[in-house]
Amino acid sequence: MMPRMKPGIRSLVCAAALALALLSGCTTVPETGRRQLMLIDAAQEAQMGLSAFADIKNQQLISNDPAANRRVREVGARIAPAVGRDLPNADWEFVVFESEEVNAFALPGGKVGVYTGLLAFADDDDELAAVVGHEIAHVSARHGAERASQQLGVALLGLGVALASEDAKHQDEIRVAYGLVATGTVLKYSRDHESEADRIGLLYMARAGYDPRAAARFWGKMAARKEAGLRMPDWFSTHPSDETRIKRIESWLPEMLPIYEANRR
Repeated sequence: MMPRMKPGIRSLVCAAALALALLSGCTTVPETGRRQLMLIDAAQEAQMGLSAFADIKNQQLISNDPAANRRVREVGARIAPAVGRDLPNADWEFVVFESEEVNAFALPGGKVGVYTGLLAFADDDDELAAVVGHEIAHVSARHGAERASQQLGVALLGLGVALASEDAKHQDEIRVAYGLVATGTVLKYSRDHESEADRIGLLYMARAGYDPRAAARFWGKMAARKEAGLRMPDWFSTHPSDETRIKRIESWLPEMLPIYEANRR
């Protein structure tokens, strides 16, 4: 039988073990150099994306419009190789879904869905490429897996706090502090992911020969749509403010425009 640890030593051991687990799960986003917590296996993540996309195709109406499908596939065929690195189990597929929603999405495994509402709203393929590049950037940067890892990390942190607070004099203060840290981290990373996807998406569309200035134009139109009181996608609330977003995109253009000029068609 192992000797019973003193409460203080047990708390230190638990904290050290949790810290080691979290630190060992750190990776880097190649395009930005940002360190991220990653506790999800890439191959497993891709398999979940493939399965989810199959379900979506069974549940949502797929467009049979030849022009719409050709437009999306042509943009996708240029954006996908512009990622510049292999994605785990990527089997690229670009599907148009019938919906008035101005939106698109991408899933691990190279699966991309575009709604007909976006095709009607995007004035040209440059604007369409801005959205497709942004969505693929979420996948290549593994933002979904990072969010899941954050939630797992928060759960592990909560376990550590629970163990440590058994012997603490100020249990309520510790739990309140933990709650503030957990909530602040999750909300902040959601907005950070959107900004990072904007920057990486600009890089992808520029490499593919699409004008990155179209991104600022597109998001300006989306801002005007919101001001007009029209229905916006649910995810829009997690994005940076319209003004901040457009300013950041414009600040990145001096870096992106030479890439676009070198690859324009």
